Amino acid sequence: MRDSSLKLQPASAAGSLSLSNEKPVPSGPSTVLTLAAMSLGYAVVQLDVTIVNTALSSIGLSLGGGVSELQWIVSAYTIAFAAFILTAGALGDRIGAKRVFMAGFAIFTAASVACALAPNAIILIAARGVQGLGAAILVPNSLALLNHAYPDAKQRGRAVGIWAAGASLALTAGPLVGGGLIALVGWRSIFLVNLPIGIAGLWLTWVYATETTRYQQREIDLPGQIAAIAALGCLAGAIIEGGTLGWRHPLVIAGFVASAVLAMLFVWQEQRASQPMLPLSLFYHRMFALTSLVGLLVNVAFYGLIFVFSLYFQRVNGMSPFATGLAFVPMMGAVLPVNLVAARVAERIGAPVTIAAGAALAGCGCLALLGIGQGTPYWATCGQLIVIGAGLGLLVPPLTSTLLGSVEKSRSGIAAGVLNATRQTGSVLGVALFGSLAGQANAFIAGAHASLLISAVLLLVAGAAIWWSGSK
Repeated sequence: MRDSSLKLQPASAAGSLSLSNEKPVPSGPSTVLTLAAMSLGYAVVQLDVTIVNTALSSIGLSLGGGVSELQWIVSAYTIAFAAFILTAGALGDRIGAKRVFMAGFAIFTAASVACALAPNAIILIAARGVQGLGAAILVPNSLALLNHAYPDAKQRGRAVGIWAAGASLALTAGPLVGGGLIALVGWRSIFLVNLPIGIAGLWLTWVYATETTRYQQREIDLPGQIAAIAALGCLAGAIIEGGTLGWRHPLVIAGFVASAVLAMLFVWQEQRASQPMLPLSLFYHRMFALTSLVGLLVNVAFYGLIFVFSLYFQRVNGMSPFATGLAFVPMMGAVLPVNLVAARVAERIGAPVTIAAGAALAGCGCLALLGIGQGTPYWATCGQLIVIGAGLGLLVPPLTSTLLGSVEKSRSGIAAGVLNATRQTGSVLGVALFGSLAGQANAFIAGAHASLLISAVLLLVAGAAIWWSGSK
């Protein structure tokens, strides 16, 4: 998510939560301020997931370029986020989560300033990639530091709830904050807002957080990391450029071939590595494999549509960035309250049925939007967007808990890290695919309709698959 899945993701660290050799950390004001620093780190990551979408039209007008450049501005962040999150947790285990977290915050903050100062789209895309690297470092290590600061399970659960709620609030507020900043100052301000957050987070971490135990035996799967980011980058690049150059263009075909070869090399490396970044044995668990796939498909649909509707509201219907931010508030705002009731619903009717119901709800919302066109009033789309957001809010918490429950507790950290990575990969593919469909000349509405139809099919198939599997 992410994203909107934050409510029940307390084990997002990729292998960073097994810290049984640590001494208990005394409670007091320092733990509260550590929680504040970790919450700032997670919130700023989620803020940037949605805030940039509001600025896409303004960035395009300022720096030039077409839809493919805007796709890269969004996807560069998500590619780095998805590809590095598993390694970032292992790095924190090896050299200390505090050191790595502070490095991640510094990288993210510096990259945000570089984004704000970018003179052209190429530099902005590169800076967004570095931002994504910082985000990947922040998420797992913030949880490791929370685990260290709150040794009592009950207190830790409450702390993680605050940490997750802050990120959910940032995710929801992103479009509105972005729209307001663009209207008042300009699109560059959406990146500069990260500067005071970064400085505050770094200072709080440096002064109040305590370092975790280092595990020198924890290895970094560098070959696997290189193959993962190269495979994902080539795949996203081929899909994005396919919409501009044509699907039969030699460079596009080469991108798909390179991605397939690199993906096979990645699998081969993970099979032979003593400490792989992605243990393939996890996928021997049927429910783990299925929930991971559902997470990927859901994010293809959700974040791909956010990208398309950001352009639809502004470029097709002529809405201002601020009005676009307001337009997304009901959809994003529906996620958090439904997150809060999803666990109770799952207790009553079962997690697979709840996940299937959420996917079906979101899928029906997509189908109900197929009538949109140029000039369609916002009130005619608002209800459907709320339904999509509510469906996502309903399915993600039981999806996360089901995935974590499908593996041994000792592997819950890496399992949740895999879910984060697969969902971010889905975001990359959704933006790449739907942006390519909607970005073709004079075919935006047709591309938007195709994106909605694909999203509905993916959501309904995902829901049916997990319902069928849960009923066996």
